[in-house]
This record gives sequence, C-alpha cells and structure tokens, in this order.
Amino acid sequence: MDKSGLRNLSYGLYIVSTKDKENLAGCVVNAIMQITSAEPIIAISLNKNNYTNELISQTKKVAINILSKSIDLQVIQTFGFNSSKDVNKYANLDYELVNDLPILTKGINSYIIGDVIDKISVATHDIFLVKVIDSQKVNEEESLTYLYYQKNMKGVSSKNAPTYIEKEIANTNSKKYRCMICGHIYDDAIEKVKFEDLPDNWVCPKCGVSKDKFERIN
Repeated sequence: MDKSGLRNLSYGLYIVSTKDKENLAGCVVNAIMQITSAEPIIAISLNKNNYTNELISQTKKVAINILSKSIDLQVIQTFGFNSSKDVNKYANLDYELVNDLPILTKGINSYIIGDVIDKISVATHDIFLVKVIDSQKVNEEESLTYLYYQKNMKGVSSKNAPTYIEKEIANTNSKKYRCMICGHIYDDAIEKVKFEDLPDNWVCPKCGVSKDKFERIN
C-alpha cells in the first residue's frame, strides 16, 4: 500500500481543550469535521493515549480553537508534542475561560464549544461526537491548514496523530536516532556532529523536545 496518497486528504489544524476542577488540558488535532447542520454536531478524532482524551471523557466538555496562519509555531509544538499531564501548556500563554473552558486569545480566528454526546472507539483513536452549544468568530484571519503547516511552517506530525506515517530508514552503517515524539531521524553520517556529542541542551529541530527523547534505531 502506498500510504503517501493519504496525505492528499485535506485537513485543518486545531487545538482541542478541556478543563476539570484542577487541570487544564489541550492538544493539537487535525481530524475534525462537521457532521450535521441544523443542530450542529462535530466529530473529533483523538488518540487514546492523550491525556486530553482522558479529561474530555470525564468532563464531557470540549472547546475547539480554530488556528489561523498567525499562530506561533512554538504554540503548536507545545500542544502537539507534550502531555498536559506533565507540562502546563498554558503557562505564559494568552488565554481566557469561556464556559469554563480554555480559549486562546492569539493565533485563532474562531472557537467552538460543545458537549460530548457519544464516543466511538476506533483502533488507536476515539471519535468524540460533540453537540455545539456556542461558536464565535474572533477575526478574519485565514485558517491554518495542515498542508500549510507542513510546507510553509515546516511542521511535522506527532506520532499520536491519525495522519502520522513513519519514515523509511535508509540502510546505512551510520548510527541513527529517532525522536520518540515526532519521528525525526538524526543520522550521524549526515549531520556534522555525532549524536552522542551533542550538548545536553540540544533539542529536536522538528518538534523541540530534548535529546533524551531520542532512541537509537540501528
């Protein structure tokens, strides 16, 4: 099967967020679609390993931040390649609570708030069916598409994303290391510095995680 054809499907890019009594959570999602019109229902696909999935399953409340092209890449990296269980993703970030759910105040053009009415388990992901209870347009900025994120912002997918496709590894004798978060390959034969000689504060050039998130793959 040539999975590269799947990349021609069109996607947006969103930050899905929720909140319980003590914790804020959110993650980057690219698989969201509107199912009905008269009484709007939205479908959201979330990896079962995501902490955001866990909290949405508990609270039955969810907000969709529709990202615009003005979003800072670092915000996407923070929400896409870290767990809300380990990192306060909202620290030093401009946001407000709307219906007690976190909404970004920069880098979005609209938001949608809804109640979960059903959850469908599909292999590695859950599909949440969400009844829209509020929706607001913030500005006229153009929406960020997944294609624009990849081609213009040079962004990559998290390994938890439904669109993630693992890269093929060239068969060479050099040492190779793979980022366990985004799948980026560091090849000693290509880079000017051997991986083991990189400083401790070096980070993945694709998703920004630290050196200890890489694994030797050959």
